[in-house]
Amino acid sequence: MIFPGIQGGPFMHIIAAKAVAFKEAMTEEFKQCQRQTVKNAKAMAQEFVNRGYTIVSGGTDNHLFLIDLRNKGIAGKEAQLLLETVDIILNRNTIPYDERGANEPSGIRIGTPTVTSRGMKEAAVVKIAECIDKVLSQPNDNRVKENVRKTIRDLCSAYPLYEMETFQTAK
Repeated sequence: MIFPGIQGGPFMHIIAAKAVAFKEAMTEEFKQCQRQTVKNAKAMAQEFVNRGYTIVSGGTDNHLFLIDLRNKGIAGKEAQLLLETVDIILNRNTIPYDERGANEPSGIRIGTPTVTSRGMKEAAVVKIAECIDKVLSQPNDNRVKENVRKTIRDLCSAYPLYEMETFQTAK
């Protein structure tokens, strides 16, 4: 034990968790999931470009990307809160040289690890981008929002986080 300094205590549950994570990271399945995560981010970012959005840095080489919303006339915080109403969760984010500041930034940040871990591929994330665009383009249209919410829930049902097993309880 090195304290004070680098390490306060060798918590065995943390060491065990890291060992499991490192072992999982060595598998081909994990590597494929990471490759798919990047493919999904690239596909989604490109779909936003195709729809007239500006991606900070022009695209992505990793699991996330940042959209500059200034040309869409909507602030990042407004976009975040609006998308939450249709079950899409993302973060408002400042963009380079953002004049709006951190509380009301001009951008949103989107990542693909969670949707990829659900099994979604490029076609599904392109559909999510389409849904986001519909809501941001028509923020006051409740019919659009209801249709998008249904589409998102259908996607989540088609790609569950995990398979539920049915357990019988004792009577």
